[in-house]
Amino acid sequence: MAVLGLSGAVIYLLPFLREVYYDPLREALNLTHSQSGRLMATFGFVSMLTYMPGGWVADRVPSRLLISGSLISTGLLGFAFATFPSYPVALAIHALWGVTITGMMWGALIKATRDWASSAEQGKAFGMLEAGRGVSEAACYSIFLAVFAQLGGDTRAFSQVIIQYSILHVLLGVAAFFVIKPGLAAPTGAAPDLATFFRVLKMPHVWLIGFVILSVYGAYWGAYYFTPYASDVFLMSAVAAGAIGAGKVWLKPASAAIAGLVADRIGVSKAVLIGLFVLTVSFLGFTVLPGGQAMIGLMIFNIALASITIFALRGIYFALLEDCGVPAAVTGTATGIVSVIAFTPDVFMPLVGGALLDAYPGETGFRYFFGLITALCICGGIAMHVLKKLGRAS
Repeated sequence: MAVLGLSGAVIYLLPFLREVYYDPLREALNLTHSQSGRLMATFGFVSMLTYMPGGWVADRVPSRLLISGSLISTGLLGFAFATFPSYPVALAIHALWGVTITGMMWGALIKATRDWASSAEQGKAFGMLEAGRGVSEAACYSIFLAVFAQLGGDTRAFSQVIIQYSILHVLLGVAAFFVIKPGLAAPTGAAPDLATFFRVLKMPHVWLIGFVILSVYGAYWGAYYFTPYASDVFLMSAVAAGAIGAGKVWLKPASAAIAGLVADRIGVSKAVLIGLFVLTVSFLGFTVLPGGQAMIGLMIFNIALASITIFALRGIYFALLEDCGVPAAVTGTATGIVSVIAFTPDVFMPLVGGALLDAYPGETGFRYFFGLITALCICGGIAMHVLKKLGRAS
């Protein structure tokens, strides 16, 4: 689980550089908000294409091969990105990251985690995964942000950070190959079965789980904009705003671990429903909170509340597969189908966010953006309520 948690965090450092280095990334590549959004939209679009085949492969190929290959290939692409190539080349690298990360890693990660625990401890298993990812992510963000500041916080420093991220990917990929036991999430060896695929595709539970996760993941995308929100609306420096982006991820480990334990006690579905209510209230608060330095304390409090709730939900929402009775034998396939729905924010959120911030600079653009996320959370709550009414899948 330690290796899974570390791998599941490090693999996303490169395509999601914007979470902490939003402004340095735009400056290094000379991007508008919309162009920055298109980079992530490209990654998201390719990810959508690879979720299903990646889930199918995860049911048949040893996890250590997929995880190791994913980390090494992603790191090698990172070395190319550190040269700050032209915009079309940057788009191509993000597209390839969609294959090396989503197609190779994601299904294997979820299947290995579900196989690790009994049906009564799925909340704990996914909570531990997300907690491990949280510790790793927070440590990396904090350490490398300090390196970035120490090197001067300029474009050259940013390039050095990307190179160091890439080295970490390759080293971890080699370690994962030797540390993850071959029997973890062992392949079924079954021949491709279209009947099974379509049976899973027809499960209403799978679709509803996808919509629930979509709402939470949309809010997670909103958290990526907390850094520019702090600098543009509350007039914080780039380093101070980056510290908020790095600091909030330290809330992830405890939030995910505690959520997993609570979910096993009160029920995963009930825990997710409560979390979605809190998330709705928090993002609604962002739409009415005035900007300016006088409100920094309240802004930081609401960022903390939203972040804790997002990380808690991320720690348990895939435990809905077991809670709703989706067969364990089709975990990879179900994960692929759920993910196609759930992670569509990777495609539309950066496009919408970039367009809103370009069209309505400053506070107004952020209000509209966070208002959209509020609406998504409400829709997710409705989907979760319907899912609870359906009961377990037959």
